[in-house]
Amino acid sequence: MSTDTPTPLPFTTPVTPALLRGALDVERTDAGLLPHRLPAAARAQAPDGQIALAEAQPSGVRLTFRTRATVVELEARRTRTVYQGVPPRPGGVYDLLVDGVLAAQGSATGGNVLDVDMTTGSTRFRSGPVGSVRFDGLPDREKDVEVWLPYNERTEVVALHTDAPVTPAPAPGRKVWLHHGSSISHGSDAASPTTTWPARAALLGGVELVNLGLGGGALLDPFTARAMRDTPADLISVKIGINLVNADVMRVRAFAPAVHGFLDTLREGHPETPLLVVSAVLCPIHEDTPGPSVPDFSGLGEGRVRFAAMGDPADQDTGKLTLRVIRDELARLVERRSAEDPHLHYLDGRELYGEADTEELPLPDALHPDAATHLRMADRFAALAFGEGGAFADRA
Repeated sequence: MSTDTPTPLPFTTPVTPALLRGALDVERTDAGLLPHRLPAAARAQAPDGQIALAEAQPSGVRLTFRTRATVVELEARRTRTVYQGVPPRPGGVYDLLVDGVLAAQGSATGGNVLDVDMTTGSTRFRSGPVGSVRFDGLPDREKDVEVWLPYNERTEVVALHTDAPVTPAPAPGRKVWLHHGSSISHGSDAASPTTTWPARAALLGGVELVNLGLGGGALLDPFTARAMRDTPADLISVKIGINLVNADVMRVRAFAPAVHGFLDTLREGHPETPLLVVSAVLCPIHEDTPGPSVPDFSGLGEGRVRFAAMGDPADQDTGKLTLRVIRDELARLVERRSAEDPHLHYLDGRELYGEADTEELPLPDALHPDAATHLRMADRFAALAFGEGGAFADRA
């Protein structure tokens, strides 16, 4: 794999919606197609730029096609987010799969840059050119190819350049798993787009992923529930907890009705679909301490940012939420609802990452898991949800 273009390739295929999976909408830009993970109606109701930034980062979105090509070059324009005072992260990773198996990885050239001053919240946008990522040495046979886009870079896809013709891949015939969660589901610090915990779990479970993990955006928003209601799916999961605490947006009085409302909306469109409610993984700073959580910039000069919980444990008495409170409420709520909804299930997030994991795999910034933890969570979710006795067992 290389990111330059040493020789022109004879076949050019414009990227069309027929080549994309995992997106709920696409927008035509001056460069190409911008995949969106929320439809336009939901985006119009988003209250701030956080949702807009997160949903346009194509976590779980991939190009799928059939070809004999041994060289594939994707022309695209990325938008990277760079935080002032912090060493820039490596470019977002593209994963190329051949017949479902990872065959190559790379990063794109060119692109825009969004500079963020974490101390003030101000941003500056710097435009850049369309770039490309190139994959060489693919097997010389007819094959299904998937190019998974970086989960952490807004990506406008333009065209495929290949040394053999390209056609859309046939429908895979697999069940569709629709998942919603926080930045941990979005990808946080996973190594690549197919190693975020939902992507890896989907590959292990043999299902097609639609990932609505939205960094900072798992807040029981009605517009997200309606988007999920209207999205075809065979399996649905909703991960609830951490954003409600670290954003400090809700009290106990509002929490249960908001969950009921979210689930009621999902059931309007998916009355009998297996629906798994997942609570937050262990996060020691918020187990018994309410939010908000704020970044600690004391290590900024060394390229480190950690998060701290700013609430007071005593504030639970006035209705502030902690992760322990949320898990207890969710378990009771799902138990009550499941008496009339046999397709509703609950999974305690600490079964994916719990107390026993913290010494070996501590959260590097006190809030988000690292790459190794994503893999562990994925393996456990696949076993618990898709394995024998799981909510999604015999459904894939």
